[in-house]
Amino acid sequence: MIKKIIARSSGVLFYMVQYGCLAHCTFEYLADFCVCSGPSMQPTIYSSDIVLTEHISVNYKRVQKGDIVIARSPTKPLEFICKRVVAMEGDHIFNSNAQNIKFVPRGHVWLEGDNKHNSTDSRIYGPVPYALLRSRVFFKVWPLSDMGKMKMPKEEW
Repeated sequence: MIKKIIARSSGVLFYMVQYGCLAHCTFEYLADFCVCSGPSMQPTIYSSDIVLTEHISVNYKRVQKGDIVIARSPTKPLEFICKRVVAMEGDHIFNSNAQNIKFVPRGHVWLEGDNKHNSTDSRIYGPVPYALLRSRVFFKVWPLSDMGKMKMPKEEW
């Protein structure tokens, strides 16, 4: 009787560990969900919106201008930020007066929020190392009324 209980328990435990490893690898290397907070990406993403992100583009350096990414905050390393890639390495950043103000160095990207008036982004902390990028947002899951593929904004990046 005890042997049966131990055998069944170990079988269940084995499957739990297997599924846990599969879930970990999926969320760490393929895709995961993210709940966004804060006003910096409005009107594209509002606080409490849930988005689906993928890690493959970041891992294979396929991120492009205009993509929305999740990155580790350069100023608060325990937090993640959601911003749009505005410039890649080697690009020049211009202000509204068309004066050259920054150069994006090799291995960095320039991140800005869509809500320019209420966003702490590369305009404050400068270029962000590519290694801080975690994933690329490609699909909005919640709210259901906005569910769908993430689209580029009307203005060109």
